[in-house]
Amino acid sequence: MPLDAELGETMLQLITSRYDDRHWRKKIEKTLSLPQSGVGDPAQQQIFMYLKIGLKAYKSRRADPDSWIVGGYATKEIIERAKFQPQLVGPDITKDDVAFLGSDPGIEIDEAWWDEMLVSWFDVPEGEKSAESEGESATDSKSASPAEAEKG
Repeated sequence: MPLDAELGETMLQLITSRYDDRHWRKKIEKTLSLPQSGVGDPAQQQIFMYLKIGLKAYKSRRADPDSWIVGGYATKEIIERAKFQPQLVGPDITKDDVAFLGSDPGIEIDEAWWDEMLVSWFDVPEGEKSAESEGESATDSKSASPAEAEKG
C-alpha cells in the first residue's frame, strides 16, 4: 500500500529539510533509491520524481549503483527551484503543492518513524494478497483444464 497523502508529505518534508544533517543523509539517499510507486498521491509522486532525478549524481554507463547529491548548495538549489517554479516539477503542480518543501516535519519524525514509513512503502494489504493468490490459483486451474481436455 503506497504512502497516503499525509505520510507522503512528511516524507518529502524530511528529504527537503534534513539533507544537511549527516545523521539523515544515508536515510534520505535510501528513500531516493526507492521506486516512485510507493508514493500514493499523484502530485507528491511527481515531486518525488523531480527530487529523485534532480538529486541523482552523474552515473557512468557501467552498472554502478545510483548515487545522490544530498547536502549543500546543489540540494538547496533543486528544492528552491521547485518551490519558485512548480511547473518544472510537473504541468499540474501549483505553488500550494510544493509550499511544504523545506519545512521540518517535527521532532516526532525520527528513526522509528522512518522504519515504519519504509514498511508502509512496500506493504500490501491482506485483502490484496489473498485476492492475488486466489487469482493465480484460478489461472493455474484454468490453464490446466484445457490441457486435460486435450488428453481426454
